[in-house]
Amino acid sequence: MNIEPYVTPYKLGKPVLIGSGIPGHFDERAVDCPFVFQHNEKFYMMYVGFDGTGYQTALATSKDLLEWEHLSVILRRNEGSVWDSKNIAGTWILKENKIDAPPVLKKWNNKYWLLYHAYPDFGYEEGSAKIGIAWSEDEQLLEWHRYVDPILTPEEGADWEKGGLYKECLVEHEGTFYLFYNAKNANKGKWLEQTGVAFSTDLTSWQRYEHNPILRVSPERWDSGFVSDPCVLLDKDQWIMYFFGYNYKQAQEGIALSKDLLHWDKYPEPIIRVGEEGTIDSSFAHKPSVITHHGVLYHFYCSCRPSKEGDATKNWGKEFRTISVAASHDVFKGDPAHATG
Repeated sequence: MNIEPYVTPYKLGKPVLIGSGIPGHFDERAVDCPFVFQHNEKFYMMYVGFDGTGYQTALATSKDLLEWEHLSVILRRNEGSVWDSKNIAGTWILKENKIDAPPVLKKWNNKYWLLYHAYPDFGYEEGSAKIGIAWSEDEQLLEWHRYVDPILTPEEGADWEKGGLYKECLVEHEGTFYLFYNAKNANKGKWLEQTGVAFSTDLTSWQRYEHNPILRVSPERWDSGFVSDPCVLLDKDQWIMYFFGYNYKQAQEGIALSKDLLHWDKYPEPIIRVGEEGTIDSSFAHKPSVITHHGVLYHFYCSCRPSKEGDATKNWGKEFRTISVAASHDVFKGDPAHATG
C-alpha cells in the first residue's frame, strides 16, 4: 500500500487561523473544521466558529495559504428553518476532486452547492445533528439559500448513525453524487463514530449505501473510537480518503485508499500524529482539508492543545482550538515557528 505521494509530514507548527476571543463574536471561543478551496483566483477557507452558544460558519481568504484574513460569516443562527436555527456548521462546497488540480468550485445547475450539519440544541454539539444543503449564485459566496428540510437525518438511518450525522464531503463522479459523512451510534456516553456514504443524482433525494459504514473503527488501536471527517480526492484511478482517528485520548489524521469509492483500505498508522507537549497540536491533530498548490500538498487541520496564559481564545476553560497546516514538502523553512513531526 503506497501512501508516499499523499503524506504531509512537515508541520508549520503554529496556527494559520485563531478565533477572535471577542465577547459576542461568532468565533469567541474557537475555530474549527477547515475547508480550503480556490475561487476566482483566490484561496478561501470555509470554517466554523464557536461562541459558547453554538457553531456558525464563515469564510476567510488568503494569497499564500499561510496568512488568512476573516472575510464574513455566511451561515448564521436564527436564520433558515427550525432544525438549523441554533447551530450551523458548513463543511464542504462542491469542487474539483483531483488531487493534482487546483481545488476550484464546480457548479451544478448553474449554482454552487454547500453541505452543512446542524445540531438541534444550544451548546457544543448538543443533540443529534442532521445534514442540510444550500445553494448560491453569488460569485462572492456570501449569500446562501438553505433548503427548508434536511437531506439526511439520523432517524432514517441504521443503528450505527442513530446518534447524529456530521462532517460532510461531497464528490461528483460519472453523474452520481457521493455524500460521505461520519455519524455516531449514540449521542450520550462513549459512542462510536464511523463513516458512511449516500448517493444522489439531484442533490436532494439521497439513498444510503446498504453496506455502510464504509470506514470502520479498529478495536484497541489509534482509531478505536472514531474514524471521522472524510476528505476524498482522486489521483488518476485511485481515490484517497483523509480522515481522523480517535481513541478517546488523542485524535490524529489517517488515510485510506479505494478504487471504487465504496471499498476502502485503511493505512494502519496515523499520517499526522499529535505533537509533543506544549506544541499547537499536542492534544488533537484532526479534521483534514487537503489541496495541492504548485506541486505541494497542503493539509489543513484543527489543532488543539491545553490552554495557556495569553491565548487569544479559550474553549471550555481548558482548550486552545485553532487551525494549522502541514505539507508534503518542507515549504515552511525560515518560519521561526516551523516544526516537523
